[in-house]
Amino acid sequence: SPEKRAALQRRIVEQYPNVSAIDLDLILRTVDEILDRVAALVRFMALFSVATGVVVLVASVSASRFQRLRESALLRTLGATRRQVSRILLVEYAALGTLAGLTGLVLAIGGGWGLATYVFEVTFAPAWGWLAGALVAVPVLTVAVGLSGSRGVAGVPPLEILRRAG
Repeated sequence: SPEKRAALQRRIVEQYPNVSAIDLDLILRTVDEILDRVAALVRFMALFSVATGVVVLVASVSASRFQRLRESALLRTLGATRRQVSRILLVEYAALGTLAGLTGLVLAIGGGWGLATYVFEVTFAPAWGWLAGALVAVPVLTVAVGLSGSRGVAGVPPLEILRRAG
C-alpha cells in the first residue's frame, strides 16, 4: 500500500541519509496518465480524419453523378440492362473501397512501424483487430455511399441523358 511504501522510504532515508528513495509507482502512474491522454488525442485525430474522408467521399460521389449518368446511358445504349449497370457500379465502388482500405492499411502499418522503431525505439505491436475492422469497413462504407449517391442512375432513360449532354 502507499502508506507502507512511504514508511519504508522514511526508514531507509533515516538509516542511510546518503541513499535517495524514489517512489517509482507514482512516476509510472503519472507517465501512464500522460500516455493515456496522448492516446486519446491520437484516437480523436484518427476519427476526425475518418470523418473528413467520409465527407470527401460523399462530395466526390456527388460531383461524379453526371459522369455516372453518361456511363449508364452509354452502357444501356450498347445493350446493358439496369441490373448489369447496377452491378458494374457495385463492383467499381467495391474495388475503389478495397484499394483505399489497402492503401490506408499499408501506410498506417508502415508509418506506425517507422515511428515505433526509429522515433520511440519500442517494439511495434499493431492492433490487428482494429486494422482488420478498418479493412472491412472502408469498402463497405464506400459501396454504401457510392450506391446511395448513384441511386437512380441505372433507371434514367439513355435518350434523356444524351439530350442533356448535347
